[in-house]
Amino acid sequence: MKLKYLLPLAVFVVIAIFLGVGLERDPRLVPSPLINKPAPTFRLSTLADPQRVITRNDMLGKVWLFNVWASWCVSCREEHPLLVALSKANIVPIYGLNYKDNRKDAQAWLDNWGNPYVQVATDMNGKVGIDYGVYGVPETYVIDKKGIIRYKQIGPLTVDVIKNKIIPMVRELQG
Repeated sequence: MKLKYLLPLAVFVVIAIFLGVGLERDPRLVPSPLINKPAPTFRLSTLADPQRVITRNDMLGKVWLFNVWASWCVSCREEHPLLVALSKANIVPIYGLNYKDNRKDAQAWLDNWGNPYVQVATDMNGKVGIDYGVYGVPETYVIDKKGIIRYKQIGPLTVDVIKNKIIPMVRELQG
């Protein structure tokens, strides 16, 4: 008789524990399978000059940030002033990947809000974004001198992430 009541109670307790653990986790901390692996190669036209091509190999030999953004992205507008400030601090070069966007809209967006990027590659069809495992924009990668992805930020950058995670990591990798 008691077993009849204890079994459903035990199942309920197990489910409640799993749900409780799941609710405590930050969905932005999804580990990327690309961490500590070579950044996928690409060959894309630049936003400023569609005749000019940029590749991942152009950045080899330096630590750099790769920021995936789009003019239609609301969260990108939230993080953009931080990217501009980081760019002005001249700590690390920032390269952009304009993701599934209209070239004219993207250029107007940068003209209006400021351009923190050394160069912007255009990923009109999203293939490079898929190769990088982009969940959605914005996303930012720290890539080392050998082209290895060392960190991935899902969602907009924050002052805390830049100050306590990205800058220390960049300085260590530049060391």
